[in-house]
Amino acid sequence: MLADDLHTPETASPTTNGTAETLERLAREQKSRKKWLLVQPKSSTSMMVDSGTVSMPLNLIMVATLAGKLFDVTLIDERTGDPVPQDFSGYDVVAITSRTLNAKNAYSIGDRAKAQGKIVLLGGVHPTMLNDEARSHCTSVIYGEVESVWEELATDIIRGTMKSFYKASELRQMTTMHRPDFSYALNSPHAKKYSALIPILATKGCPVGCSFCTTPTIYGKSFRFREMDLVLDEMRAHQERLGKKTVRFSFMDDNISFRPQYFTDLLEGMSKLGVRWNANISMNFLHKPEVAEIAGRSGCDLMSIGFESLNPDVLKSMNKGSNRLHNYETAVGNLHKNGIAIQGYFMFGFDDDDEKSFQATYDFIMQNRIEFPVFSLVTPFPGTPFFEEMKPRVRHFDWDKYDTYHYMYEPKKISGEKLLENFIKLQREVYKGSAIMKRMQGKPLNWVWFVNFLMNRFTRKLTPEIYL
Repeated sequence: MLADDLHTPETASPTTNGTAETLERLAREQKSRKKWLLVQPKSSTSMMVDSGTVSMPLNLIMVATLAGKLFDVTLIDERTGDPVPQDFSGYDVVAITSRTLNAKNAYSIGDRAKAQGKIVLLGGVHPTMLNDEARSHCTSVIYGEVESVWEELATDIIRGTMKSFYKASELRQMTTMHRPDFSYALNSPHAKKYSALIPILATKGCPVGCSFCTTPTIYGKSFRFREMDLVLDEMRAHQERLGKKTVRFSFMDDNISFRPQYFTDLLEGMSKLGVRWNANISMNFLHKPEVAEIAGRSGCDLMSIGFESLNPDVLKSMNKGSNRLHNYETAVGNLHKNGIAIQGYFMFGFDDDDEKSFQATYDFIMQNRIEFPVFSLVTPFPGTPFFEEMKPRVRHFDWDKYDTYHYMYEPKKISGEKLLENFIKLQREVYKGSAIMKRMQGKPLNWVWFVNFLMNRFTRKLTPEIYL
């Protein structure tokens, strides 16, 4: 099945003021290629977000690949130790990506480059969600994905006629997506800080529309696909580059399984390659044993699943309709039977949470031997429906602390003090030595074991103060 067979009318290529033909002509007429600096800023959170090994910044690599056709591009990743220059005189364009938790740092870099007369582009989740705030720190805000505004943006950069805001009226088909050139990141002297997992993208978007999620704002409720041959070819290219078949991939898709037929067809193709992989996956069809079987056969090591809560009232309040509590144990059992580990995400701090929520979560994790539980505090991210609902109750708007680990507001059924007390206790209980042995007994000795013992050390140091 080809990607074009599954596109909705929302995803047709946009018509912009800058056409491909105009851009090609202007590019040929350039006396010299403008110089771009792409920046991945680090965050200042204390909660292990940008420490140790980090994932290669796929979205920024995709921008570099696109821009590199017309401009001279340098990519720096502050998370790995690449220094951000104080002097931007060697560049014409400084483009910075930003999430909420590194927005203050991104703004600081943007302010400095703007003061030096550079074209400053701010993109990513936070500038998209709060574009009015971001505009004061840059020349132009890129709303959502750059691919869908590329001709207009690149034309304006060459002409020097910048707009303050670039937003596509419609999203571009993924069939036009260039294969990312990872050399932009791998040529860094600090590239050893990157995870061995290679990020890859097969789909974009998630039509589910959870109230706390930023994805619907960025991508709408469309769901787009790359042609499967393009995904498989990209995997083969990495196998050839690395000289081995057992390359490990991590899908960056928001919800790769939303169209089951596309997903299973893709996995059938992957089963012939010999790769290993992991992905985020929705609960909406994991209760079907054939899905877990083909995932295991195609090389899946781990599935990341947003269980979110064991409280049905919480699931209802967040519009998490794909989660059915009665399917949880079936889904887990199906994956485990096929040798697939589970990274399970659990959130606390909703208004319907109480102390029983923590006990129910502990019981579920231990009974179902979830290999890698991840716990977070509910964070109302700017631009989401949940943020607008909770704004009057939010304790602060310090973006550095919007990392899903800081206490944002007091739930209705449990005090803030009790919330944090139980949150810490749950993490310590799940990651104490005896609990790790019970959850992991008989499972392959791999990186998941290592992460568990790192978490054992980390959780023993937790105090309520670090969450405030």
